[in-house]
Amino acid sequence: MEQASFFERTVPEPLAARLRPSSLDEYVGQEHLVGPGRPLRKFIENDQVSSMILWGPPGVGKTTLARIIAHQTQAKFMNFSAVTSGIKEIRELMKKADAERAFGGKTIVFVDEIHRFNKAQQDAFLPFVEKGTIILIGATTENPSFEVNGALLSRCRVFVLKALTEQDILQLLHRALTDPRGFGGQKIDIREEDLRLVAAFANGDARSALSTLEMVVLNGDMDASGAVHVTREGIEQCTEKKSLLYDKNGEEHYNLISALHKSMRNSDPDASVYWLARMLEAGEDPLYIARRIVRFASEDVGLADARALDVAVAAFQACQFIGMPECSVNLTEAAVYMAMAPKSNAMETAYLTARKDALSQLAEPVPLHLRNAPTRLMDELGYGEGYQYAHDYAEKVTAMTCLPEGLAGRRYYLPGNQGNEKKYKERLEAILAWKEKRRGEKE
Repeated sequence: MEQASFFERTVPEPLAARLRPSSLDEYVGQEHLVGPGRPLRKFIENDQVSSMILWGPPGVGKTTLARIIAHQTQAKFMNFSAVTSGIKEIRELMKKADAERAFGGKTIVFVDEIHRFNKAQQDAFLPFVEKGTIILIGATTENPSFEVNGALLSRCRVFVLKALTEQDILQLLHRALTDPRGFGGQKIDIREEDLRLVAAFANGDARSALSTLEMVVLNGDMDASGAVHVTREGIEQCTEKKSLLYDKNGEEHYNLISALHKSMRNSDPDASVYWLARMLEAGEDPLYIARRIVRFASEDVGLADARALDVAVAAFQACQFIGMPECSVNLTEAAVYMAMAPKSNAMETAYLTARKDALSQLAEPVPLHLRNAPTRLMDELGYGEGYQYAHDYAEKVTAMTCLPEGLAGRRYYLPGNQGNEKKYKERLEAILAWKEKRRGEKE
């Protein structure tokens, strides 16, 4: 037997690992799945567990639940990393599972971060899931509809785990203070309101809550009797920078930018600033946010307030010049401006309608009168013939048509009545009426 090293014998496991529940009765949260009479609990208690995907934010008990399922159904538990293992490791593991099955045993293969598997790796599990060699339990923080390929997903039940409530977290913290596996053998002096502060900081993440509690206890003041006193100041020092639930490449990234965009669109400056702060304080690249605001300026404001684009571009440049944290106020100014500006989506609607026509009528030729004639041959072919130079006319506009013949009369820009766009609408209607009249006179 290999002898344990000095450090393996002296360094204790983290508090979160020591307190990991071993049964459903100890499991906290997810009552909608494992509460009395709930679906997943019934499957476990009746030993009818099939392959599944556990989808939920970090620290809500996905790994713990998988271990409990294996323990309660008397299955062999194999932990498989989507980060460090490839197809070769999958095949070796499947051989072991086949051998286990030959002797009447069951194998649960737990794959953490299954969304990190590529398609080939995910496909490697398919035949073994289909014939029942293994029960696959995948854990992911990302939407499995996007991250797990359809063939594998169709063979798995998806269970959605929710972020733990503050009350759930408090229950875990109280257990940590009384359980012998935690601080049950010590006298820990911590006020209930300070415990709630730790729970709030965790943001629904049990692992974060227990790690924070362990940190504040280890940094507490010990008196002569051995009692540890945890102070508010000590907690604030350990939680100086709140770690927000945020993955720059994951679903929450798109959820938050969507929330900012829709808050600005709905003319809600307070919500806009809140979602902006959520992203910046979580470490989002300010230039990414600035680019989205630049897009918003034309997509949702447009000519209703043409200055919106100037403000957005200026904010982007300010972010390039000074970076975070100073540029946070520049982005705030831009976000509030967008929220308060009159709204029009006429620019986006115009382009999307024109794009549809452009793609479906690629063969429409450019009218001859709009073509340049840089060569003699082109001139002889009539390129540029009939072109009317607007500046030569008193009205600075002509009745000449500029769309292809097959699209004559098509309208793309349809201004609304918000802000300055009302003026553009009136001018456009006057121009169109003038052109129509001149064309009628020619006929």
